[in-house]
Amino acid sequence: MRVDDFDWTEVASSLDRQGWAILPGLLATDQCDAIAGMYGDSPAFRSHVAMARHGFGRGEYRYFSYPLPNLVRMLRTTLYPKLAPIANSWHDRMGMAVQFPATHAEFLERCHDAGQRRPTPLLLQYGPGDYNCLHQDLYGEHVFPLQVAALLSEPHAAFEGGEFVLTEQRPRMQSRPVVVPLTKGDAVVFAVNARPHRGTRGDYRVTLRHGVSEVRSGCRHTIGIIFHDAA
Repeated sequence: MRVDDFDWTEVASSLDRQGWAILPGLLATDQCDAIAGMYGDSPAFRSHVAMARHGFGRGEYRYFSYPLPNLVRMLRTTLYPKLAPIANSWHDRMGMAVQFPATHAEFLERCHDAGQRRPTPLLLQYGPGDYNCLHQDLYGEHVFPLQVAALLSEPHAAFEGGEFVLTEQRPRMQSRPVVVPLTKGDAVVFAVNARPHRGTRGDYRVTLRHGVSEVRSGCRHTIGIIFHDAA
């Protein structure tokens, strides 16, 4: 990981412009392989979800349990301080009173005090024909407005298809779709629910959802880093 090496001013600018930003090469190849290799029945996970069973799409994912694996924990604790100022700026612009503390430990204490104590980082696995419907990862009252997804598999080598997709809904307008280009080790930072958009009369909220298009062949692994815990 090289979190400090990214141009966080440009990341903030990209998030303001479009609701997402790429962190190229956030994870090294060996880190991607180590995380993807965890998938399976293991004490590292607290639950397993088959998407088709719940109407979420096709494919499956597993939520990590506490204590988180060191690399997963480090992703949360090192990315959060870079994103918290952006989150606070967004809340200001959207007229939302909630502000976020400087460290992830302080934010988790807020979540846990409110009964949100289940960890939310997850490892996703897709095979041929699998996909993830458009959705938002909201797990309780306390929601950090940004999250991160890192691709652990190489497109066109490990799998075909399976693009990361975002849609943005502006008031009185049709939804705008975006396909985010990622290679192995890249991560995308994106809005969990809403972001501010600057119009001619000031800022207003736009709503985002995310998903994954159908995997045509191969196997695709992704890690999702969500900063709030679940109730």
